[in-house]
Amino acid sequence: MTPPATDSPAAPPVIALHGVGRTHPGRPPVVALHPTDLTVHRGEYLAVTGPSGSGKSTLLHLLGLLDTPTGGRYELDGIDTAGLRDRDRSALRGHRIGFVFQSFHLLPHRTAEENVLLAQVYNRTPRRARRAAALAALRLVGLGHRTDALPGTLSGGERQRVAIARALVNRPSLLLCDEPTGNLDPANAAAVLDRFDALHAEGFTLLVITHDPAVAARADRRLLLRDGRLTVPEVV
Repeated sequence: MTPPATDSPAAPPVIALHGVGRTHPGRPPVVALHPTDLTVHRGEYLAVTGPSGSGKSTLLHLLGLLDTPTGGRYELDGIDTAGLRDRDRSALRGHRIGFVFQSFHLLPHRTAEENVLLAQVYNRTPRRARRAAALAALRLVGLGHRTDALPGTLSGGERQRVAIARALVNRPSLLLCDEPTGNLDPANAAAVLDRFDALHAEGFTLLVITHDPAVAARADRRLLLRDGRLTVPEVV
């Protein structure tokens, strides 16, 4: 399995935020994310850190097309997401973004292969191509030998790797990870982070949202989100 190819050397960034912000109505209104500019190019590995309540979930929901900004413009792969119908947003999200969460969200009575296969059903992947793609994704995360295993027989790290394979199977432009090691012990967390390093080396674009400085240290670019403002962290 290979990452999505660029159409030309001048291909647009995967993420381009232009003054994107999110304010919740109320008396007074609550600013969850101040107007933000951010560019993430294909193949980058970016980490966003910040304390609880800093706006990380808001940023995740906006980047993942799970919510809409109240100001600014968000372009994903050069596509202006403003004004898209819900159906078009869902299709864009399904084709261009892979999600990895703290919880694995695997179906317990389905094998690793079947859990990955199911991610393709909603993407209208031809039936005869689904199994080959699922197996390729599992091999990419080092689980080609556990395709028939049920989640209950896998370690926490292996279950997270199945979730990563499921996120990758549709060859998304962006792998968006939310506290991906939060439920893992140190050994399994290190194994998952090693896998992210390998995916980065393969050319995949990763954006990891975390509160853990050790997780963020693996990325080649780090940003700090505090009080809804995205900044470059100070080097101590």
